[in-house]
Amino acid sequence: MKKVLLLLANGFEAVEASVFTDVIGWNKLEGDGTTDLVTVGIREKLKCTFNFTVIPEISISEVKIDEFHALAIPGGFEEAGFYEDAFSEDFFNLIREFDKAGKIIASICVGALPIGKSGVLAGRNATTYHLGNGQRQKQLADFGANVLGDEPIVIDKNIITSYNPSTAFDVAFTLLELLTSKENCNHVKKLMGF
Repeated sequence: MKKVLLLLANGFEAVEASVFTDVIGWNKLEGDGTTDLVTVGIREKLKCTFNFTVIPEISISEVKIDEFHALAIPGGFEEAGFYEDAFSEDFFNLIREFDKAGKIIASICVGALPIGKSGVLAGRNATTYHLGNGQRQKQLADFGANVLGDEPIVIDKNIITSYNPSTAFDVAFTLLELLTSKENCNHVKKLMGF
């Protein structure tokens, strides 16, 4: 079984988290059956950007990295407190461990920012939220990433980043393809109506 760890910060965006749970879940039930997903956070209860509450399955202190094949990180809103958790040493250390082990790290929108701030994107290609005044892409560049601002999804070695919530399903399907196969991913897409 290939396990994905869904790393949730308080203030995460529910739609960006749900694509990972749905795509990995559809594969588990209707695809090749080889994937599973576990939610993790640093709090006992997490409130998403628009007040949906989630109880993570495990605490970040309980993670055994060897049990997981990939890390998934949805973005969130500053106004909802996203960066309080996302910019914590617990998040950074977990990201660094996954990268050091060469495991896939898939992020959506500003989920790239904790990856960048952890230091693992220094000198690597990436993207993040691109609309508005460009503040988030500048922030990612300040963390040392080579920001490809016009690319909706950027893959550099083991790290997937994207530039807004509209890319969420594409990121989740890219992750599924990397964990299984293109044929299996296309099968799951078809079953889901894509």
